[in-house]
Amino acid sequence: MKALMLALVLIQQAPLDSIPDFSHPWDLGECIEWAMDHNLSIKSQEAGVSQSELSLNTARNAWLPSVSASASENLSFGRGLSADNTYVQSNTTSTAFSIGAGMNLFDGLATPARMELSRLNLEASISELDRVKEDISISVAKAYVQVLYDYEILDVARQQIAIDSAQVERLVAMAAIGKASAAEVSQQKASYAQSVVTLTQAENNLVAGMLDLCQLLELPLDGAFTIVRPEVETGDILLPSVDDIYADAVLERPSVKAEQFRLEGAGQQLRIAKSALYPSLSLSGGIGTNYYSMKGSNTGFFDQLSNNFSQYIGLSLNIPIFSRFEIRNSIRSAQLDRERQSLQLETARKSLYKEIQQAWNNAAAAEAKYKASELAHSAAEDAFLLVEAKYENGRATITEFNESRNQLLKTSSDLVQATYEYVFQTRILCFYRGEPLAL
Repeated sequence: MKALMLALVLIQQAPLDSIPDFSHPWDLGECIEWAMDHNLSIKSQEAGVSQSELSLNTARNAWLPSVSASASENLSFGRGLSADNTYVQSNTTSTAFSIGAGMNLFDGLATPARMELSRLNLEASISELDRVKEDISISVAKAYVQVLYDYEILDVARQQIAIDSAQVERLVAMAAIGKASAAEVSQQKASYAQSVVTLTQAENNLVAGMLDLCQLLELPLDGAFTIVRPEVETGDILLPSVDDIYADAVLERPSVKAEQFRLEGAGQQLRIAKSALYPSLSLSGGIGTNYYSMKGSNTGFFDQLSNNFSQYIGLSLNIPIFSRFEIRNSIRSAQLDRERQSLQLETARKSLYKEIQQAWNNAAAAEAKYKASELAHSAAEDAFLLVEAKYENGRATITEFNESRNQLLKTSSDLVQATYEYVFQTRILCFYRGEPLAL
């Protein structure tokens, strides 16, 4: 009842699109889609993208004129300037109003360079967001496959429980008619107890795997959440060469694209630094008026505002001559930043190539392990059937039976692990080539 009340409270507080639908098992695509919408690391990076969008908007608006208005009121005590331009001993008041505007006409092309820099920074932020999404997708897929593996191991453990339970009942019945010894019964009960321990460990591993997956999805560990257990297709997968995968990946991988955008941004930073060598030209203009009052002054407030109304317009040219080598050092610093970013891009490309090499080696090793595990499991299964037949006919001992059974259990577990590892590693190679993660 408490759990139901808590669920109702959460549903009332959460927006509709954030309420998970546990009415059906989730496949890998649904898990990844939910993670894209709710993972906190992704949301944090999305905030960075929004910040970059604001910076780009600010840079674009730099072409617009700036307009400001002001008003002031001053009181002076003691000597003041009279209407006939002489100083007398009298208190005065003055009021002023003005509106001014200024506009940049030329700044050595720094403004368009800042606009382009802001655009490149936005592209880099979007690429970083894509990189985070890819990392989360891979983590979700890995956790999903681990849960599938845990389910399979749990099934194997349950099958073993069924076998051991049947053998215990069989030996107890045989011991009752004197065809089995008490030692054999005890030995089989011990094997059954060990299978129960294995089953308990498999159940715990499944819970731990589900917890990891739920944490990646920002979901509570709820018994209502289940996943689809698809029929995994292995088949003969032709592994493409490392160079072919890299040729596709280097053009699309967000980690490389982000560094490429940053390199182009470093070029814009150099343009901005060099723009300080050129003259700058700005346009300004405005209107204003004021009111001045002294004891004995008879001119009215609005009359003075009308009489004192003024306008102005002006051009300002600033020519750099000597800046204590600040401009020179800024240019050199920007050049060094561009060289450093070029190295960063090359490092990202080499890191990607190493990642693909490692992924290819993992896939090749997983393929070899999967094929070897298939052969081992097939041999262990044939051996177990033979030993089981001998044991039932009294030609094999209980020890031989348990050894053969344990070997079959081990090869079954190894085959399940090898299958999912093979599938996951080959899917990772496809992911590097731009294909979505799927089982």
